[in-house]
Amino acid sequence: MRDTIDSRLKSPDGVDLVEAQIDDASGLRVGIVVSRFNPQIGEAMLFAASAELKKMHLDSANGLLVIIVPGALEIPIAMQQMAASANVDAIIALGSVIRGDTYHFEVVANESCRGVMQVQLKYNIPIANGILTVDSSEQAWSRMEHKAASCARTVVEMCNLLRKLAKA
Repeated sequence: MRDTIDSRLKSPDGVDLVEAQIDDASGLRVGIVVSRFNPQIGEAMLFAASAELKKMHLDSANGLLVIIVPGALEIPIAMQQMAASANVDAIIALGSVIRGDTYHFEVVANESCRGVMQVQLKYNIPIANGILTVDSSEQAWSRMEHKAASCARTVVEMCNLLRKLAKA
């Protein structure tokens, strides 16, 4: 018999699956690094991620640290410093890179993403990349709240999963 997990994944007979609680952020300390380059989008993403974490019982007074940086390229170094010294369990990167008329979009999109991944692997800390890379402001507005909330859920699930694996 096959068990259904999260209505999408099936477990083959005899296989143990390890999954984490996805909706409990109590006791976690989450860092958010947000770019102010497109300030209305960054602010809306910050509010959406914070609201989602609060729904998952994160103590926003003691469990949330927010750092504002100039742009997407500055997010990785702020995350690196946060991971090294701020005693956080996970970090969310938030911002938007909107395509312009030059190759600069590709540079910023690719390098910010690469930097985020490097920090995650170097510090063995869950990081959700919520840096939107879009063709227009309209695309950013239509995706920002969902993406930010999804990032909040992702870091909570990954923190809980890593804790569970450490005990296994």
